[in-house]
This record gives sequence, C-alpha cells and structure tokens, in this order.
Amino acid sequence: MVRPAPDQDPEAPPEAFGGPLTGDEQAAEEAPAADTPSEEAQAPEGESEAERIDRLFAELKRTADQREAQRIAGRIERSWRNSGSATVDLLMRRAAQAIGHKQGAVALDVLDQALVLDPDFTEAWNRRATAHFGLGDLGKSLADIEQVLAREPRHWGAMMGLALILERTGREAQALTAYQEVLNVYPALKSAQDAVGRLSEKLTGPEI
Repeated sequence: MVRPAPDQDPEAPPEAFGGPLTGDEQAAEEAPAADTPSEEAQAPEGESEAERIDRLFAELKRTADQREAQRIAGRIERSWRNSGSATVDLLMRRAAQAIGHKQGAVALDVLDQALVLDPDFTEAWNRRATAHFGLGDLGKSLADIEQVLAREPRHWGAMMGLALILERTGREAQALTAYQEVLNVYPALKSAQDAVGRLSEKLTGPEI
C-alpha cells in the first residue's frame, strides 16, 4: 500500500473489497485452476466445502511466504465467487465489469437482482459494498460490509474495506485495529502489513 501524502486520503489497496475481476480473472473463473488436481489429491476423503475452506484458512494463517499465501487466498476467493447458480454467477460477472468501468449505478442494479435471487450470497453483498464505496456512499458501503462479515467473519477484502473507510473518516485507532484483524486472518497480506506499520507510527510515533 502506497503511503499517502498528509493531505490525501489513503490509497485503496487492491485487496479492499476483493477488487473487480479483470478479463484474465474471469477466464480463470470459467476454467479449472492449475492447482486444482494437486489440491484434490491432498484433500481428505469426504471433505465438505466448509471443511475445505476452514483448511485453506488454516494454511493461509500459517503461511509467511507472500506468493504461497496469494495462491491459497486465490483458492478461497474462487470458492467465494461460486454461488452455485449460473444466473447469479452471470450477474456477478456483469457487476464486476460495471465496477471495473466505474459504472457504479449499473453495478448496484445488477447486484440488487443477484441478492433478490440469493439473499445469503456473501460475495454479492461484498461487491455491492464495493459499488457503494466507488460512488462515495460510505454509509451504505459499511452497511453491506456488516452483511458480509456477519456471513463470513474472515473475509479479508471486506475487512480491508472497513479499515479503509475507518481511516478515511478519521477513525485511525479503529482502522489500525481493523487492519490488525486482517493480519490475524491473512498474516502475509503486504498492504495490511504496510497499513499497520504506517498507522502505528502515526498514532504512537516512530520507535527510538
């Protein structure tokens, strides 16, 4: 995360809200991941999807290497983006494209449709938080972040979004706590590490 000048808002890290999908990422969504066979070979027999996610989060917490952590995080994110409904998945891709083109109102309309079809789909709430943030409506973004974290408390993208909003609205001590909570889930996330270092120095002064 780039350290902002004193008179600027903190820059949004790419992990905040989980960022919109690029064309390459969308293609990856439609094709089997390169690491899928090895993961399936290592997975315990009869492992449920919830157990798989818990196992990946445990691996993510143990991993200090950033590249390995990104690989594990990517597996988790692919699971989050799978709604189990072809229609909802299509709406999510359309919303991601709209967000990527800064068409926030279009994205909100599409995401509202997705949430009508599946009100408990965590990633739809997360993407809607992203769209509200992009439109500058931080209050609505926070409300949607609460919905995300109520369903998946380990969602580091939503946690990063929460921390960023807290920091932008002058609640730096709370933002620091939120960034630290991100690192409890995803210790190798550099943007969160940088934010903790930057805010710790600002709030307590540099170490002598």
